[in-house]
Amino acid sequence: MTSDPTSEPPLIGLFVGGKARRFGGIAKGWLQTPEGTSIAERTIALAHQALPDAQLVLVGDASAYEKLGIEAIADTPPGIGPLGGLSALLTESERRGSRTALALACDMPFLSAELIRRLCEHAPAAPVLAPRPPGQPWYALTARYAVGVLPVFRAMIAEREHKLQRLFERVPGAAMLPLSEAELRELVDWDTPADVR
Repeated sequence: MTSDPTSEPPLIGLFVGGKARRFGGIAKGWLQTPEGTSIAERTIALAHQALPDAQLVLVGDASAYEKLGIEAIADTPPGIGPLGGLSALLTESERRGSRTALALACDMPFLSAELIRRLCEHAPAAPVLAPRPPGQPWYALTARYAVGVLPVFRAMIAEREHKLQRLFERVPGAAMLPLSEAELRELVDWDTPADVR
């Protein structure tokens, strides 16, 4: 049996739990991309294109996305931000027998299938792999996690340490995904109506 975690597909989690208050409560995943499809539908299609054998779930409060017909998992525990969603995704990955999970945010309208594929394949032995553009924090919701880091998540939750960036300090061997200028532009997210305009 190979020890390469990329030899089997990850469980992909599309994070949809944000409240999108700046958009008047409209779920950001339904915002229309320049291509004319919603961000959520576009990201799901790209994930299937990049990793056709991988399963995909919605992570967080997915009540606004029921018409997608995709299984959803709730944050565990709820109310602590993305840490609860990542904990739930990794727990579900472990339950399904996957050794890795791939987190994708639902507010990135320019993400490509190639970048998703690279997130899965680059630095296969790294326990965590995420982009970190110069001068910016880690992109924790566009990242790959090994199920083996679950104890770190559980320890942070027990300690009430909910700042996700601390995770990268606590996981030995966390790796940064190198990015081209074009890939940096793919990480643009829509956080406010001004971003969309």
